[in-house]
Amino acid sequence: MIVDNFRLQLGGKEYVPIVIGGMGVNISTTELALAAERLGGIGHISDAEVGYVCDQIFGTDYTARKRKKYADHINNPDKSAVQFDLKEVAEAQIKYIEHTVSQKTGKGAVFLNCMEKLSMNNASETLKVRLASAMDAGIDGLTLAAGLNLRTLDLIQDHPRFRDVKIGIIISSVRALAIFLKRAIRLDRLPDYIIVEGPLAGGHLGFGPLDWHTYDLKTIVTEVLEFLKKENINVPVIPAGGIFTGTDAADYLAMGASAVQVATRFTISQEAGLPAAVKQHYINAEEQDIVVNMASTTGYPMRMLINSPTLSYTMKPNCEGLGYLLENGGKCTYIDAYYKAREEKNSGKKITPSEKTCLCTGMARYDCWTCGHMTYRLKDTTNRLADGSWQLPSAEDVFVDYQFSKDHQIRLPKREEKA
Repeated sequence: MIVDNFRLQLGGKEYVPIVIGGMGVNISTTELALAAERLGGIGHISDAEVGYVCDQIFGTDYTARKRKKYADHINNPDKSAVQFDLKEVAEAQIKYIEHTVSQKTGKGAVFLNCMEKLSMNNASETLKVRLASAMDAGIDGLTLAAGLNLRTLDLIQDHPRFRDVKIGIIISSVRALAIFLKRAIRLDRLPDYIIVEGPLAGGHLGFGPLDWHTYDLKTIVTEVLEFLKKENINVPVIPAGGIFTGTDAADYLAMGASAVQVATRFTISQEAGLPAAVKQHYINAEEQDIVVNMASTTGYPMRMLINSPTLSYTMKPNCEGLGYLLENGGKCTYIDAYYKAREEKNSGKKITPSEKTCLCTGMARYDCWTCGHMTYRLKDTTNRLADGSWQLPSAEDVFVDYQFSKDHQIRLPKREEKA
C-alpha cells in the first residue's frame, strides 16, 4: 500500500493526498508551496510576519515605517499604543498571496496557514483583515491554526468567498473540534477539512507542557474519525506530526484519513526558506537536541532545537518594528521578562528555555529553530558529501518519496557533489 493509491477529494477536485504544512516565518516559501501544487498536492504558505516577509521579498519598507512611527516607544515597556496600520496589513497580505497564486499550474492548491495567536495588539481586527485579504488575493484555502478560533468564522461570514474558499481547522483533540463545530454549525459553514496535529509536530503544540508525551496521533485521529461518524459529519481528516515515511502516511490513509500533512522533511529542501547553514544544523541534530519548552510568548509549549540562538536572546523587545505577538493592550511576556531582568541589573544574563524569548525577532532572523520530533532522522533522508556537509534534496525529491515509497524505505536524492 502506497500513498499514490489514494486521492484527496476536496470541493469537487482531486489531489494527491500530501499537504505541506505552513511553516513561518517564510520557511514554507512560495517556491515550496508551488512545488507541492505543481505535483498535484497542496502547499501552504504562512502569513506570520507578512509585512516583514514582503520587505525581504519585494523590498518594501513596512517594518521600517512602523518602527519609525513608534520610535518614541522603544524604551517604554507599555506597548499599548503600538498598532499595525490595517491598510498596510491588507496590502502586504494581498501582495504576498497574489505573488504566490499567480504562479500556480492548476494541478494542486495553495493554502494559507493563519495563526490566531498572532494578535498584533488588535486580535479580531487584524485577523479579519488577514483572512479577508487572503481571500481577496485568490488563496485556495485558509487553515486556521494556533488557537481554538471560536469566533474566526464570524469575522469573515460576510465575505463573498466565505462559502467558496476552502476553510480548515487545526485541532489536537476531539474536545477542541467539538467546540469549533458548535459555532460552525450555527453559521451553516462546516470546515472543508480538519487537520489533526499530534504531539510530535514542530513549533507550537496543542498540548500541555508536562503531558504532551502522553498523547498519540493515531489515537486522536481514531477518536476524531469516530466522533465525525457518530455526528454524521463527512469532512476530510488530515493527520499531522511525526509522519516521516510514505508508509507512515499510507497507514493513516488506510485507516480512514483523507490526506496527511507533513513538514519536517521539507525544512531541509532546497525550496524551504531556512538558510543553508541552518538546514545543516537540522540534519546534524540528534534526538537529545530536540526539546519542548515554554520559551514562546504565546503560552503554548513549543518544540525546537536546543541550540536555537533565540534561546540566548537578551535583546530589547522589537515591538515597534515587529510586534506580531503583542496581545491586546500591548502585553507580551518577553517584555515583562526583559524589563524585570533589567530592573535586577541582570539584563545581560542568558535567557533560558524556562523563561521567554523575543519570538518575533527570533522567527524573523531564522534564530528560532522550531522542528518536529523526527528531525533527528533527517540524516537518513539524504547524502553526506565529501566535505562533510549534507546534500539538500529538492521538494520534489521529498514529495515523490512520500507518494511512492513503501516498506518504510526512503529513497535518497540523486547524489550531487558541490562544484
